[in-house]
Amino acid sequence: MIDPADTASQADNMNIRAVERADLLDILRIERASFENPWPYQAFLSALDDPVFLAATAAETANIHGYIIADIMPNHGRDRGHIKDLAVAPSARQKGIGRTLLWTAIRQLAATGAVTIKLEVRAENMSAQSLYESVGFEVSRRVPRYYDDGEDALILILDLESSWLYSL
Repeated sequence: MIDPADTASQADNMNIRAVERADLLDILRIERASFENPWPYQAFLSALDDPVFLAATAAETANIHGYIIADIMPNHGRDRGHIKDLAVAPSARQKGIGRTLLWTAIRQLAATGAVTIKLEVRAENMSAQSLYESVGFEVSRRVPRYYDDGEDALILILDLESSWLYSL
């Protein structure tokens, strides 16, 4: 597991901030460049109401290099965070931006009361799986034919209560 303190040095020139409506076209461009079946614009518009919708921008410019969307699902007093979407522009990958966004979202979800965080990832997306597992997510189960194109999904869970992460 990679310590979140290590993340800061990897993306020192990034600012993480809340997404605004004016950012949505840039975010849609990143989504389309990142996924074969991208979310539509309307989904991002609706996500503006989610508790975590963050963008990573370069410190010297306002260019958006990545984003993350997450929400909280009530679960009988054990609220669960849900990472719904995470993407980094192809030209900005392998610079720690995705990891920085992920850690920031984990902290915000924990601060809002989440005790676990879940996400779905394509079974063939090894780079995403590697990122998630490096911060402590574990595979919970496999869902056959989860995606529209028939690919399986892995459901990953991060248990904040049973890890050192909960103190973040």
